[in-house]
Amino acid sequence: MDIIRVNSLSLTPRLAGGSRWPPKDASSQPKPQPVLVTLSVPHDISSTARTDELQHSINYSTLASSVRDKVNAKNQLFESLEDLMASILDVLLDPVAKEAPELSGARLKVTQVKPPLHCKHVSVEAEATRSGGSPWTLTAEGIRHRIEDLECDLIVGVNPSEREEKQVVRISITIHTSGQVDMEGDLSLKNKKGWLDFRALSRVVYEAASKSSYLTLEALASHIALQTLNHLLSVNTSIQPCNSGSNPKVTVKAAKPYAIVFAKSSEVEIVRSWSDYPDTFQAPFSSATSITSKPSTVLPLTSSQGQTQSFHTAAIALGSNLGDRFQNIETALRSLEYPKIILSSQPMLPEDAFVTVINTSFLYESAPMYVTDQPAFVNCAILVNTNLKPQDLLVLLKAIETLVGRVPSIRNGPRAVDLDLVLYDEEVVDTRSTDNRVNLDNLEGQLVVPHPRMQEREFVLRPLYDMIPTYTHPILQKTISQLLDELLARSTEEHYEPMQRVIPFPQYPIPSTSPSRPVSSIDPVPPTSTYWKYPSPNIPPSYNSSSKHLAIISHSQNPKHRTYLMSTLNTTPDSFSDGSRHNKLPTALGYALSSFKEGADILDIGGYSTRPGAAWVSPEEEIERVVPVVKAIRDGDFDIDSEEKTEEEEKGLRDMLISLDTFRPEVARAGILAGANCINDVYAFSGPTYPSTPSSNAGPSNSSSLLHDNKTPTEYTSEMKSIARAFAVPVVLMHSRGDAGSNKDYSAYSYSSPNSNSSSSPSDSPVIEAIRIELGAKVDQIVLGPGGVRRWLVIVDPGVGFSKTVEGNLDVLRGSGRVVADVVVGPPGSERRNPLVGFPQLIGASRKSFLGKILEEEEEEVEGKGRRGRQTRPDERTFATAAAVSAAVQQSALVVRVHDVREMGDVVRIADRIWR
Repeated sequence: MDIIRVNSLSLTPRLAGGSRWPPKDASSQPKPQPVLVTLSVPHDISSTARTDELQHSINYSTLASSVRDKVNAKNQLFESLEDLMASILDVLLDPVAKEAPELSGARLKVTQVKPPLHCKHVSVEAEATRSGGSPWTLTAEGIRHRIEDLECDLIVGVNPSEREEKQVVRISITIHTSGQVDMEGDLSLKNKKGWLDFRALSRVVYEAASKSSYLTLEALASHIALQTLNHLLSVNTSIQPCNSGSNPKVTVKAAKPYAIVFAKSSEVEIVRSWSDYPDTFQAPFSSATSITSKPSTVLPLTSSQGQTQSFHTAAIALGSNLGDRFQNIETALRSLEYPKIILSSQPMLPEDAFVTVINTSFLYESAPMYVTDQPAFVNCAILVNTNLKPQDLLVLLKAIETLVGRVPSIRNGPRAVDLDLVLYDEEVVDTRSTDNRVNLDNLEGQLVVPHPRMQEREFVLRPLYDMIPTYTHPILQKTISQLLDELLARSTEEHYEPMQRVIPFPQYPIPSTSPSRPVSSIDPVPPTSTYWKYPSPNIPPSYNSSSKHLAIISHSQNPKHRTYLMSTLNTTPDSFSDGSRHNKLPTALGYALSSFKEGADILDIGGYSTRPGAAWVSPEEEIERVVPVVKAIRDGDFDIDSEEKTEEEEKGLRDMLISLDTFRPEVARAGILAGANCINDVYAFSGPTYPSTPSSNAGPSNSSSLLHDNKTPTEYTSEMKSIARAFAVPVVLMHSRGDAGSNKDYSAYSYSSPNSNSSSSPSDSPVIEAIRIELGAKVDQIVLGPGGVRRWLVIVDPGVGFSKTVEGNLDVLRGSGRVVADVVVGPPGSERRNPLVGFPQLIGASRKSFLGKILEEEEEEVEGKGRRGRQTRPDERTFATAAAVSAAVQQSALVVRVHDVREMGDVVRIADRIWR
């Protein structure tokens, strides 16, 4: 085909839309805009070539003049580039027009030189033909809309420097639309439904790219393609992704001009359509979709059986093994509760659409399954209440995967985050046609619930077991506990890699280089500073709701792990152990540095003594005692003349984990913002009032010096929960009963005594049972329901030395493992599963007064010999503390809180070798 072409004909049409800056107001007249038009006319030039006479050809000067006269006419106004192109084609191909020679067809490219902000050019390109006296029509090739070199500054790349510094990325987008533009008519430049608002799309792409922080250009390009397709669907709701005739192709080029020194740029180019995102753009259900329910044969996900509900309960499994895995999962969970924002382009979503997280599992690190040559995964599961249908919920999950940064790759391959809908009430759902249900090789783009592979995945079953062990699989008719038992029984010792539970600690203050929030409505998600590991039982107990007690896992079945050390820094003048020693900044920093050098894993800073009779301190004064120390550590402002310190030690102290020993929301918030990573609350988010009764919730009394904050237990719980949830920090929740020296009567739990007739929780003292029930009730209130703290962020403390007799404290030390055992608690007739099952524990017995009381006791003489008692100061109880710490290690404590870090570090190392 011979072509006669006029390249980049310069025109100045008045465009009603698409100028670089929008009109100041509706009455403003559109300004002329610089536009370049390239005309390509098919024409057989063989006669002209043979005769060298112009009469056999097309006069391109006439073509250009005809177009210029039409476009630059004084009163001519064009609504869009498409409208301008249609007018030019009218000039060139209208059979009755006299402005130009008769043509059979023409290809036009109309380029706006000064387009909306951030991009170099925008253009529209199409080809039209006419036959005889018929009007011109576009060819089947359709219309191409282009945005060229849209520049964004963003985080992208795998190199450490690329994760800290934004770099320029140039994005070019081509939208190729062919066939029908909607269900009502053929593709046409004169059909406004096919027009593209370049300014709106540029803004969508610019904002989406600028807020992203992908590791690869491939993921970025896929994200931009998805955002473009979403935008096209949102502005033209008559388009249906299931209609292949209206399925545009989107080509995205993403280039990094500064990636390679000796190259202009590195670039990725992809072509995508709605069919490439089947989980996001689903067609309406076919008649083959199967949804059934078996309410009579399964247990509910929640305790609401028999109640009429306007919502459903679903179980969702999450996993991540790329980037900051913990940050990815937390971002996904927060985004999940904003379905209207995430799915803003979905017109069929209910106006009152909601998803609420109501329960979470522990968090696990697991070896990759199926495709083993990839990083380890972090896995968890959650329960949500929602009014979304299963298919809409799946669309939301896939949209969040894209939002957080999942890179489409091989099945079961690496991903920033993966969300699977595992259970939905008691329903059985399969969107595949009946003929395609013989195997599991065709699940892409389909929904099958319960998840068809859940019974072969420990990283799904174990998290579900944390929340709903007695839920019965609607098809297999086995409980989650039974499925996990069977799976682990099939796992051979040679190939089995135990899953480890993990606790992530966030980094504060949040670095300025941290990726921006993918959804502005959610709280900022902090990056991860570090994380702790501890074992999960290899074999779950065979939990049965009718059994009196549950099997206990022996220590020999657990993988090796170490005990973490928490050093104690009291910045108070009246602490029972070391008051006034570290209440000045230099001495506090000196202790902090010594703790780090001696092997402490975390530093617990307290500014309010909880010893009996301690003076009341205002929240403002407590903040003044604590926050300057936290800030000095994070800023590296170490004014410690007496301490020798290396550069490596200074850096280690700056990065050391910090816990806040406080029960006050104001102190917790200020301390975290200054750089703390954890909250340690001796009242477990309920404040110092005991017992927590309706009268105490009506307002605090003045019977204790600790009750001057004018907060009720309910207010403490609400505020502390909100802070822990927003900042995603681990929390230590301790069993206590108000004043540490009071409320030591546990006779209400005597049914649990080994001498009682009850077989519930055999060999457990009343104090162990009391901790499980009393602290368990608080933990349930904090973890379960809307706004709950993630289960994996909770560490429990049985409260050694708080509201317990000497024998009660010894009961705790010798049996603290039973506090979190998978046992039945409660008196006969009211048995239930231990609410503290599986939680990691902190034991804090260091220098406590009960140790001093034991040392004061005269030993009974045996054969005329016995030790005499002696009185001790708290700092003279180091060896007594060592015995208590060794007992804590034997009982599988995750962390021990100590004052003498070096000495207790030695104890822990030996005890770990003995017991673990």
